Amino acid sequence: MSSNSKITTVLNRHVPNAAQPYCLELWLKYPFSLQITPKRLSKLGDYRYHKGKGTHIITLNATLNRYAFLITYIHEIAHLLAFQQHGFKIAPHGKEWKASFRQLMQPLLTNDVFPEDVLPPLQNYMRNPKAASGSDQKLSLALQQYDQQDGSVPLSLVQPEQKFQFREMTFVKESVRRTRALCRDVKSGKRYLVSEIARVRLLREETGGV
Repeated sequence: MSSNSKITTVLNRHVPNAAQPYCLELWLKYPFSLQITPKRLSKLGDYRYHKGKGTHIITLNATLNRYAFLITYIHEIAHLLAFQQHGFKIAPHGKEWKASFRQLMQPLLTNDVFPEDVLPPLQNYMRNPKAASGSDQKLSLALQQYDQQDGSVPLSLVQPEQKFQFREMTFVKESVRRTRALCRDVKSGKRYLVSEIARVRLLREETGGV
């Protein structure tokens, strides 16, 4: 995707209205090919430089809500900017990327762009952004409120000894260790640490009648 009309169509569909002119401005200033992909569990987006063609490629998950899409869009452009300024001899999410990310996000950190429940945790996250916004529990939970509702809940709302389904497996939540929960696979008995922000489906306990 490279034409002005196509990028405008994508921004209209996936980005908050108040942020669309700025996002288009960044695309015009730092041209790149934008590709929208189906949902990927391993990542929300990525940035690649095609050395042979000298082109920049950014991919983003189509299933992201508008606010998560916008943050990821800026996250990936920050990679492009850091590469242009410093080359490949930098850490992927090192100080150069952090500085670029903070610079590019600054004009968007307003109530005109982000809702009141997202802006404070986002501002806190941007003080020292990590490789994935999902690593910040408060920000992730705030953003999840704007996902398309599918009946799932964050694992943090599941009580100890409650059963839930996650990735087509049934677990029992046993205890919490900081930002992760120790969960037992009902079928195998094996225990796993699962992020408290993971979306799961609660299972009702079967009860017998008399």
